[in-house]
Amino acid sequence: MKSLRIVLLLLLCCNVFVGFAQEKTKRQLRIERRQEKEKEIEKLIDAREFEFVAQNLSSQIFNFVDLTTNPNFIKFKPDFIKSEMPYFGRGFSGLAYAGSDTGLKFEGKPEKFTVKKNRKGYQVDVVVKGQQDFFNLGLSVGFDGSATLSVTSNNRSPINYFGAISTIKEEKKP
Repeated sequence: MKSLRIVLLLLLCCNVFVGFAQEKTKRQLRIERRQEKEKEIEKLIDAREFEFVAQNLSSQIFNFVDLTTNPNFIKFKPDFIKSEMPYFGRGFSGLAYAGSDTGLKFEGKPEKFTVKKNRKGYQVDVVVKGQQDFFNLGLSVGFDGSATLSVTSNNRSPINYFGAISTIKEEKKP
């Protein structure tokens, strides 16, 4: 009888340890989430349809500007780019600040749209002609979705935005 109890106790302990061994560790779960995020970002980049939202910026005039309270975005599509970004920098032409221009607000068909994968992530280069200016957009995207956007144009000083990419959010119509 005593040996039966010992055998049952050993079987019960083995079942408990096997049950614990099958659960995933926090590290394994973190690795799986990171891999899922990398696949999602790769899918967005391959489709060339995503939205960049900036959290802060730096320019030649300002070292750091927090944009978390300012709505901003650039929507990237293979045949259409739309930008609603604030601009803190110097204009070189009177056209850039003729009264109606309040930021990097433009839309148009990209004249160039290239994507290159490197060991740190992706490099997306886009050239778009706005109404009065050409915009060169250089977007460096990490595998985790974090991104740095460098914008240069003919009529303005360069500016850098720091944020992330995600799926395009559709605009709500009133």
